Amino acid sequence: MNPVTEDRAPEPLTEYAHRLTRRLRAFDRRHPLLWDAHITGFWVTAALIDYVGGGWRHNAHDLDVPGWLLLTLSLGLSFPLLWRRTHPRAVLAAMALFALVNAWTGAALQAALLQLAVVYHIALRRALRDLWWATALVIAPVLVSVARHGEGTWDQQVGSQLMSITVAALIGITVRTRRNYTEALEDRARRLETERDQQARLATAAERARIAREMHDIIGHNLSVITGLADGGRYAAAKSPERAAQALDAIATTSRQALTELRRVLDVMREEEQHDQADLTPQPGLTDLDQLLDGVRSAGLPVRITTHGSPTLPPGRQLTVYRVIQEALTNTLKHAGAGATAAIELSYEDKGAVSVTITDTGGGSRTDGPSGDGRGLPGMRERTALYGGTLEAGPRPHPEQGWRVRLHLPEETPQ
Repeated sequence: MNPVTEDRAPEPLTEYAHRLTRRLRAFDRRHPLLWDAHITGFWVTAALIDYVGGGWRHNAHDLDVPGWLLLTLSLGLSFPLLWRRTHPRAVLAAMALFALVNAWTGAALQAALLQLAVVYHIALRRALRDLWWATALVIAPVLVSVARHGEGTWDQQVGSQLMSITVAALIGITVRTRRNYTEALEDRARRLETERDQQARLATAAERARIAREMHDIIGHNLSVITGLADGGRYAAAKSPERAAQALDAIATTSRQALTELRRVLDVMREEEQHDQADLTPQPGLTDLDQLLDGVRSAGLPVRITTHGSPTLPPGRQLTVYRVIQEALTNTLKHAGAGATAAIELSYEDKGAVSVTITDTGGGSRTDGPSGDGRGLPGMRERTALYGGTLEAGPRPHPEQGWRVRLHLPEETPQ
């Protein structure tokens, strides 16, 4: 058996026919009246040739029909075709009057067959129920001709005309079905393209939000730590040069750490553009908490951490917990004021569930709270929502002072 390729090139003749058909349709859409005028002119010319050449005499029942009437019937059965596509029902009704006169007088002009072209357009463009009265209009002249001139039997004349009407209607229905199918495919292709563009825009927006969260967490936290160290070093410079030097060393360490994390994010962004792979960033996890807390403590904020259970979280959940703790401590550094302390309580549960509570004893006002304009808490809520968790942030209950952030991630849902 010879293999058959799926993308086989079309035959040259078929491709030429398709190309020619597309060009004709495009021309017809641009100049519909010109195309209709050409078609109508062809049939009007054929009808006049039948009249002038005397060809009508071979089928006529009465050879004494006046010439002016023959000319009128020839034009009346052909010229209305100019409006066959825009007003097919009105055209058929007008032609039916001339067809009745044609049958009554016995002229039997062949131009009466042009009614079938109008039947085709009714089947193509109008409701199919219109075919019933269209059939009646086309059959009526046949009945008049048989009753008046008695040529042939009823079943022969009517049956032949019904067969012609059926063929014209079926051709119109077939073309209509094919056209509707093609339009449905084109519409589906357009909708799929629109959905694809929308998905791409949504993915781009989500990626931008993710990068914005990472940049905010990295830059905001480390700059807050650096600011705290710089303030402490400035106060200690006059009294204790050694403490000032330690602050400068801590600033350098924190700056290098921030640059390293930024390089990670930027490197992975380049990798995702090249390989189209998501979530490749070597993000920090729970093992990096000690380093985070050391940096916060060196900035002048005492932090105590209590852990319950053993961490068995996947990397994504670890990153969420890490960023929430980082953002909460960053806000404490910014707003808690001098002399504040912080406490973290981590509770690991079964199947990836985890609860985290971060509290501080600061008395400063918060501008990054739920009603503020900051980006920190909204970013934490976005991270939490990815895992169906809950995040609460607000002042501690009276009479306690300070702020409390509580995170809970439920058990992982089996995939």
